[in-house]
Amino acid sequence: MTLDLDLDLSPATARERLARVDAAAYAATRNHLQGAVSGLSPWIVHGALSLREALAAVHARTPLPLDHRWVQELAWRGFFQHRLIREPDTVWHSRHEGPSPEGEYATELPADVREARTGLAVVDQAVRTLATTGWLHNHARLWLASYLVHGRRVHWRAGADWMLSGLMDGDVGPNHGSWQWVAGTGSHKPYLFNADNVARFAPNDWQVPGSVLDASYDAHEARARGALPALPAGQGGEPLAGPEWSRVPPLEPAWGPDLRGRRVWLAHPWSLGGPPPGFDTVVALWPLDAWTNITWRRERWAAVARRLQALTPWQWVGPADVLASKLAGAHPSGIDHPCMPPPLRALLDRPADSLFPVLDRPDAPVASSFSAYWRLGTRRLRSVDELLAQFD
Repeated sequence: MTLDLDLDLSPATARERLARVDAAAYAATRNHLQGAVSGLSPWIVHGALSLREALAAVHARTPLPLDHRWVQELAWRGFFQHRLIREPDTVWHSRHEGPSPEGEYATELPADVREARTGLAVVDQAVRTLATTGWLHNHARLWLASYLVHGRRVHWRAGADWMLSGLMDGDVGPNHGSWQWVAGTGSHKPYLFNADNVARFAPNDWQVPGSVLDASYDAHEARARGALPALPAGQGGEPLAGPEWSRVPPLEPAWGPDLRGRRVWLAHPWSLGGPPPGFDTVVALWPLDAWTNITWRRERWAAVARRLQALTPWQWVGPADVLASKLAGAHPSGIDHPCMPPPLRALLDRPADSLFPVLDRPDAPVASSFSAYWRLGTRRLRSVDELLAQFD
């Protein structure tokens, strides 16, 4: 699967990709780096395709059982979003201590990792792929995270922030939640891998036989728990230049007309699908506060800007409270997203994307694990049809 850095983030392009999803091939090969993954994540992250649409379209072509891998992987994304909405602080901080005390981890990424010169093919290939394509297979993301946290003993937050900055599909909830799952600070045990695991799922140019990664899982766990020293830095090699990152959108604010009394659809970087019928005006919101903790690569800013500019000429850039004040007297509406700052979320009256609407209610329990999320979301459901009927 490949992605073009010059992405078209329109719903039409998302539907074209969605039409090519083979559910059987996906279930059988998704863990392999050359497997039949969907490549839909940038459109899902940016609200051009909903989880419900991704499920309904595939199910319409090939009826799926409720426990099909396609359904479960969409649910994993929903689970991390659920946690981000209900417990937002835990995305930035360890939920509990991992295999070693927090203070024993480095807080910055080693240069040899950033520059793809560790000498370990699986690590260097992953870093190069991330830098040049803005995308990385989920299995490769897990390997890279595990190597950094448990092999090099780098704090998961440093790695999660760095990876998010390089991805075209970086989503705070799934990205940081997965790093915590790997680190063992958001799960019951650390995620570990070795050379045999790479050999099973990756092509030849990723293999690491005879390397420091070619060890037993017991040895890797001992290192994760501090009983063995961290792996050494790589030596030599031509350093890789990473992507350009920024916390500021690459455009000047373009303010709209007087909006008093108008029905205004609020588009934003996580809601690129376009307005439903009945709105007088579309305004694109770029709240600078949304990127306080995160950075995006230059190509991602450009792709999102192209889509929002296709929706409206009115690009509002500034602090969230200023943007909210400019909507006084209007009748705004839009789709909520947990990355939007509170002054604007108060105006976004339509629920954030979800697979299990029953868990969106404020009085619904917070799922502490994916298994709990799945159990609560599918309770009393017998089929995908019954799940989809909850949206009607």
